[in-house]
Amino acid sequence: MADECFGHPRLAEIYDPLDPDRGDLDAYVRMAEEFGARRVLDIGCGTGVFALLLAGRGAEVVGVDPAEASLRVARSKPGGERVRWIRGDATALPPLRVDLATMTANVAQEIVGAKDWQQTLRGACAALRPGGRLVCETRDPAGRAWEEWNRADSYRVTEIPGVGAVESWVGVTEVRWPLVTFRWTYAFAADGQVLTSDSTLRFRERREVEADLVAQGFVVDDVRDAPDRPGREFVFVARRPETGWA
Repeated sequence: MADECFGHPRLAEIYDPLDPDRGDLDAYVRMAEEFGARRVLDIGCGTGVFALLLAGRGAEVVGVDPAEASLRVARSKPGGERVRWIRGDATALPPLRVDLATMTANVAQEIVGAKDWQQTLRGACAALRPGGRLVCETRDPAGRAWEEWNRADSYRVTEIPGVGAVESWVGVTEVRWPLVTFRWTYAFAADGQVLTSDSTLRFRERREVEADLVAQGFVVDDVRDAPDRPGREFVFVARRPETGWA
């Protein structure tokens, strides 16, 4: 199930205005160019920011996400008709042969169950052409990112055209290693409505992710640093072998 920040229609509509700086996606655009990817599968595409960036550069993009509210936002954006949007996840995809599959931002960590994670990786591998690549990121647990997820550091008021002022903040509600659960709160000044969205992320060590990728048919070519968050994230570049995968 999608978190409320993606699945609730009112929250999906304000997701982009609350997080307008998506400079974290620049590295993924560069990697798509580096690998000469013309067909891309964006797993956990959300409101379609990355999918539309690639489509605008001429790529053939499939965006998949379980949240219909987020997909509705994605479809309504300029250029939305260029992308093939699918409601669902990587465990039940139609036949594809893409050059690149991606899981940006929190997507990989939001898949907390071991079986779901294995099936997602296997589904991504099956969607790739032989030699195609998967790129995904996850926070380095040593960075203890959740210690910064508190109201004092996150509180802000955002003026959104057509919506009005929205207060938002986050706080951790539980740490049960390797799972961290936190809650975003959104208060709408226009009518006083307060909505919350609970999320849980799984923190995986580098060696754990590498082993999971290999177990599901990948060859790990590289583990990079996230350019916008040096020392805080692992960016995995894995490849479907040319032969020997079934």
